[in-house]
Amino acid sequence: MSNVEFKRHRRLRSSNAMRSLVRENHLRVEDFIYPMFVIEGENIKNEVPSMPGVFQVSLDLFKEEVQEVYDLGIKAVILFGVPNDKDEVGTGAYVETGMIQQATRLIKKEFPDMLVVADTCLCEYTSHGHCGVIHNHDVDNDESLKLLAKTAVSQAEAGADIIAPSNMMDGFVAVIREALDEAGYTNIPIMSYAVKYASAFYGPFRDAADSTPQFGDRKTYQMDPANRLEALREAESDVEEGADFLIVKPALSYLDIVRDVRNNFNVPVVAYNVSGEYSMVKAAAQNGWISEKELVLEKLTAMKRAGSDLIITYFAKDVAKWLAE
Repeated sequence: MSNVEFKRHRRLRSSNAMRSLVRENHLRVEDFIYPMFVIEGENIKNEVPSMPGVFQVSLDLFKEEVQEVYDLGIKAVILFGVPNDKDEVGTGAYVETGMIQQATRLIKKEFPDMLVVADTCLCEYTSHGHCGVIHNHDVDNDESLKLLAKTAVSQAEAGADIIAPSNMMDGFVAVIREALDEAGYTNIPIMSYAVKYASAFYGPFRDAADSTPQFGDRKTYQMDPANRLEALREAESDVEEGADFLIVKPALSYLDIVRDVRNNFNVPVVAYNVSGEYSMVKAAAQNGWISEKELVLEKLTAMKRAGSDLIITYFAKDVAKWLAE
């Protein structure tokens, strides 16, 4: 062996202190945005059956839920509304009394330094469950943009810090940016769902947000999971139109796309650790098949390593507790 030359990589793995010293990527509580679902009604706290530990919470109980998040050091939430009444044009998305608008005003009153990200879409509010206006059994792109812009402005008026349009209509960033600017909200950034695939990983979310399409699917406006270059075209368009953040959704099966977006654009990149990714881990953990803590920390670290600056994740509260241990 004395004449054999090789490198001693294990020198930098010799102890926990050594591994910590040379670690390249780190998870921080400040990296997380926690999704929350506000439901119409009173005294409601419904656990989502397919998402253990995730709840639909009515406005009268919402302060307590936000307090828990805030006390864990998580300073950003993304809001989704679950209304009782829906119609063809998603009126509940843009009225002053909309669920997101009411929840936003509550948070900004009670927790003024909490960042509120408002999901800007129509699917939770339309009777058909699609993300826009339906004409001839298809989503009318340009007609939908008008209502999405109206929604964004109403959310900004309610106090939202960031507008996050998730509808995947062509031109949605440009139209929303123009509407926000005209309404005087030039300083409100847009966190665009720039790269959003038509994924089977969204199933549990549709239980939480009650947003399952009543006919067809979303493949005419969400992206084909087989495509990679298309993601760069989508992201490029959104940056040119004024996006301040770029979301890649889902995250875990699309880490190559996260890296592509990171390599090509100099705005913050957000990985969305979606509901299906959450539910699979929870189910396996409940059956004792995995170590939940180790697996979650590993996969979220992988999202950071792939190039994400921020992570939207239902695990945010759990991870905040683990990081504080």
